[in-house]
Amino acid sequence: MTEEQLQLLVEQVSIDYFHRPFKHRALWNGRLRTTGGRYHLNDHHIDLNPKMLTDFDQATLVGVIKHELCHYHLHLAGYSGKHNTPEFKRLLKRVGGSRYAPKPKDTDSQIPHLRYVCQRCGQSYLRKRHINTSRYVCSRCHGQLRLDSKAAS
Repeated sequence: MTEEQLQLLVEQVSIDYFHRPFKHRALWNGRLRTTGGRYHLNDHHIDLNPKMLTDFDQATLVGVIKHELCHYHLHLAGYSGKHNTPEFKRLLKRVGGSRYAPKPKDTDSQIPHLRYVCQRCGQSYLRKRHINTSRYVCSRCHGQLRLDSKAAS
């Protein structure tokens, strides 16, 4: 789905469920990791996580759009758009938006872990990044660390 198609979808959801127009921008933001979307108070645009569409179905994306539009319309109407306010909960329930976005498939599981082993006591350490073995030592016995040739995944 392109950003133009996303913009049209958000505008249509806003008219259908909130009976008010969405007059700002809706954008994909691939940097969002743990959230489905984000409403920006300063310029009123909405960022959406593209994984809500690629990892899940369109109904999930529409639920996240409804959630962000609740923030949008409440803020523009002068109410607090926070999650814990009664107005937000009432509006979200009325339009059928999702309270929580589903957790995207874990991107950390694709990163291989490196195993460092102490040469003195055998203590092993799993790391996502390389460490300087001439600077860091084993926390148990202060022995020298060595990168294990059989890296754990």
